[in-house]
Amino acid sequence: MNLLLETPRLLLRPLVLSDAEALFELNKNPEVHKYLWQTPEKEIEESIKVIEYVNRQYAENNIGRFATILKETGEFIGWTGIKFVNDHIENGNTNFFDYGYRLAEPFWNKGYATEATKFWLDYGFTQMNIEKMNAYTHAQNGASNHILQKSGMVFMEDYTDAVGVIWKWWQMNNPNG
Repeated sequence: MNLLLETPRLLLRPLVLSDAEALFELNKNPEVHKYLWQTPEKEIEESIKVIEYVNRQYAENNIGRFATILKETGEFIGWTGIKFVNDHIENGNTNFFDYGYRLAEPFWNKGYATEATKFWLDYGFTQMNIEKMNAYTHAQNGASNHILQKSGMVFMEDYTDAVGVIWKWWQMNNPNG
């Protein structure tokens, strides 16, 4: 996939294998995984597998999570973007578009997640003509829940996963149609 997108402060591009080290730094941080199943990565090979998986999504679905780069410094700050979920069931759903993001801890509370979220929702609705965007967050992740709400997503319901963790299900219909 050869697509470069940008917001006022961010560059958004497909993940590539050379992102593995930066992705591993992000994914090995226990704080980043506080609301993500508590499974920080232990080996860089795990990040390589994630990049390979996302690259298969680009090929199969023409979309996937994108590397998110700070324009000012060129730093990899995490990933953001739209994923077509067709490989598992989430809250009774499959074959749906999901918005998600994961940023490195030094880049929290700077507005980057909100900037990327608003961009990707607009992109999904105007460029991809997605009818309905979904997202799900850990019920206790106040920051992510707030970002989704202020970006226009609507809280639909709480649901419990297979291990008893409560998640919030968010949704937004295409405002253009």
